[in-house]
Amino acid sequence: MSLGWCRLFGYSVFVGFLFFHGFSTSETAPNYSFMRNARLAPNVSYYDYIIIGGGTAGCPLAATLSQKASVLLLERGGSPFGNRNITELTAFGAALSDLSPTSPSQRFISEDGVINARARVLGGGSCINAGFYSRASTDYVRKLGWDGRLVSESYQWVEKLVAFEAEIGPWQSAVRDGLVEAGVLPNNGFSYDHIYGTKVGGTIFDPHGKRHTAANLLDYANPTGLTVLLHAPVHRILFQTKGRTRPRAHGVVFRDQTGAKHKAYIKKGAKNEIILSAGALGSPQLLMLSGVGPVDHLRAHNIKVLLNQPSVGQGMSDNSMNAVFVPSPIPTEVSLIQVVGITHFGSYIEAASGENFAGGSGTRDCGMFSPKIGQLSTVPSKERSPEFIAQSDESKKKMGQAAFNGGFILEKIMGPLSTGHLELRTRNPNDNPSVTFNYFKEPPDLQRCVQGIRTIEKIIESKSFSKFRYNAMPFPVLLNLTASAPLNLLPKRYNMSMPLEDYCRDTVMTIWHYHGGCQVGKVVDSDYKVLGIDAFRVIDGSTFNYSPGTNPQATVMMLGRYMGVKILNERHGVEETDKEWVRV
Repeated sequence: MSLGWCRLFGYSVFVGFLFFHGFSTSETAPNYSFMRNARLAPNVSYYDYIIIGGGTAGCPLAATLSQKASVLLLERGGSPFGNRNITELTAFGAALSDLSPTSPSQRFISEDGVINARARVLGGGSCINAGFYSRASTDYVRKLGWDGRLVSESYQWVEKLVAFEAEIGPWQSAVRDGLVEAGVLPNNGFSYDHIYGTKVGGTIFDPHGKRHTAANLLDYANPTGLTVLLHAPVHRILFQTKGRTRPRAHGVVFRDQTGAKHKAYIKKGAKNEIILSAGALGSPQLLMLSGVGPVDHLRAHNIKVLLNQPSVGQGMSDNSMNAVFVPSPIPTEVSLIQVVGITHFGSYIEAASGENFAGGSGTRDCGMFSPKIGQLSTVPSKERSPEFIAQSDESKKKMGQAAFNGGFILEKIMGPLSTGHLELRTRNPNDNPSVTFNYFKEPPDLQRCVQGIRTIEKIIESKSFSKFRYNAMPFPVLLNLTASAPLNLLPKRYNMSMPLEDYCRDTVMTIWHYHGGCQVGKVVDSDYKVLGIDAFRVIDGSTFNYSPGTNPQATVMMLGRYMGVKILNERHGVEETDKEWVRV
C-alpha cells in the first residue's frame, strides 16, 4: 500500500467515523433504577404509553411523558454507558469494527450501492454521529406549523444537558476563514441557530471529550413513571378491530435476548397511546410487519393486512455527501464537525481532521476501509479471511504519522429533492429492510453538489488555508486522489478530464441523515397521529419530508420533548391558547 493510499485510507476512515461511529455519554453508567434488561420483564405488563425505540426522539419523549404518566420505553439495543470504546472520543472508531449482532451500529447497503449504518443502542444516532449540534431554521419551524415558543423551550431543555460550544483548533479555524474568503458570508461566530453564512456550531462532546447523547436526557425522567427495557426488539404492534370502525393500537409483542416472548399493553383510557420512534428505517419497517403498508407488498410477504397504506416506506431520502481529501504538510488537530458554511445555493460545507480514531491515538487502522469492517471497502467479504485481516493490520501499523496528516472538506446538499422507497426483505424485525434513496435523481440536487465542490475548491485555494495544502497538489489532483478511493460500491469511472457532475455521482456517500417513510400528511397528521388508526403515533425522523438544518439530531431530540409536552397538555386538557404548558 503506497503512502498516498495510506493517507487516503487514514482519512476515509474519517469520513466514516466522523459522521456516524463514535460513542456516547458519561464514563460510568448513571444510576437509572428504571433501566433493565428485557429478560427481567414480566410476560405481560400495562402502561399509559408504550414507546417503541429508545433513540434520539424516543428518550426525550419518554423522559417528558414519565412526569405525568406511566411509560414503557423499548430499545432493541443495549446501553451506551460505561464502555470506554463508547464514551471516549479517543476510541472513536472502536465500535465501528464491531459487526456482531449486539453492536451499537448495524450496517446496511442501500440499493444505490452506498454503504450506510443505523443505530442499535439507547440514545440512537446521537450515540454514533459526529456530534454536531445545530437547530432547524425558523422557516422550517414555520412551514411545519410548530409552536415557535415551545420549540425554543424544547431546544433549550435539550441543550442544558447535551450541547456545548465547540472549541476550534487551527484546521477548523482555517476552514472557517476559508469559507469567509470563498464568500459564504457573513461570519456569524458561534451559534446554535441555522443562519446563512459561516458559523461555529454546537457539539455534544464536552470539553473533556465525553459524548452526551439523547440517553442523557433520561436524567429528566421521573423514575417512578418510567421503565426502560434494553435488548427488547418489538416484533409486532397489536390492534383492536372487533366492533370498531377503525383499528386501535393497544399492545406490542417483543422478545428478549433468549427469544422469550413478552407482551405489553396500554391501559384502558382514551388518552393512552402507543408511539413508534424506531427511526427512518425501523418505523416504516415495523408498520409493515404489523400489517400497515402497501397491500400488495404485505401480501407478498404473507402479512395479514390491517390497513392498506401505500405511503408507508415511500419518500425515503438521504442527504448525499461528497468530500475532498486534503493531505496536509503539517500536523492537524483531531476535530469532528465544528464549523459549517450555510450557503444560499443549498449546500452545507463542513470539515473534519486529524489521525483516525480506530482504537485511539497511535493506532493505524484504516477504519471504514478496514477489511474487518468492509464499510467503504471493495474487498469482498469472502476474501476478508483472518490471515488477510492480520496482514492488512500489520501493514498499517508500519505507516508513519505523515500518512495521517490532513482532513476532509465535505459538502452535504439540503433537502434533498430526490426520493426513494423502503421495502421488507424478510419478516424478521432484526433484519435490515431494502432501501433505495435515488441519489441525484432530481437535477437540482446534482447542481447543489457541483456548487458545493466548487466552494470547497475556493476554500482550499484561499490564503487562510494555505499552510494546510501542498502547492504541488492542485485541486484536480485532490479530486482524482479522492475519487480513486473505494468510497462506495459503484464502478470507478471518474478522472480529471470529467465534469464535476461525474465526480458527485461517482463519489457519493452518506452523512447518515436519511429520513422519510412515515411522512407528515401522508402517513401521519400534523400531530403525528397515524392516519386511519386510533391511539397510535409516529414521532421520529421518518416523519420528515426534508432534513432539518445542517444536522438533524438537535431537532429530533427537540421533537421528542416538544411532542411529549403537547401530548401531556392534551392529556390534561390544557389549551394551547392558554399559553401555559404543563410544567415537566
